[in-house]
Amino acid sequence: MRSGGGVTSHAVMIADGNGAYSHVGIVADSAGVLVIVHAVPDEPDFEGDVDRVKMDSVERFFSSVNAEHGEVLRHNDSTAARAAARCAVEIYRRHTLFDHDYDEKDTTRMCCTELVTFSFSKAGAPLTGVERHRLRVLNVSTDCAFPSDILHCADFKSVIKF
Repeated sequence: MRSGGGVTSHAVMIADGNGAYSHVGIVADSAGVLVIVHAVPDEPDFEGDVDRVKMDSVERFFSSVNAEHGEVLRHNDSTAARAAARCAVEIYRRHTLFDHDYDEKDTTRMCCTELVTFSFSKAGAPLTGVERHRLRVLNVSTDCAFPSDILHCADFKSVIKF
């Protein structure tokens, strides 16, 4: 989890109420290297890059360019966590675009919290107590989870916070 200093980060934290973070991802193993799979807008890797699910190094995800604060959570069930991470990597590999409508019913596009909740559900370990909130974006109204819902989920414990 992280929060940055940009407009998008602040907008998410305002919409989230008392949210401490604006973005979440899933730690995964990529050929023996820890990476973070996350769905993010406004972080292009190259000119013309689209908003999408990305796989970044831990250093890049938490770099001072992207994060002012951060926290790493660990799922209580390591088997479920590994399965969810594999699911997230598959979502990345299918070149999934970012869901600007935040519509959790449509998994062809994903936002960051949807990536996390969907991955754990698909792994057979749905996250307990993760609430959904009514969100209005322009003319679209949808229900979605916020980063604080992931942060306060009883299935996770904090490992490090900075």
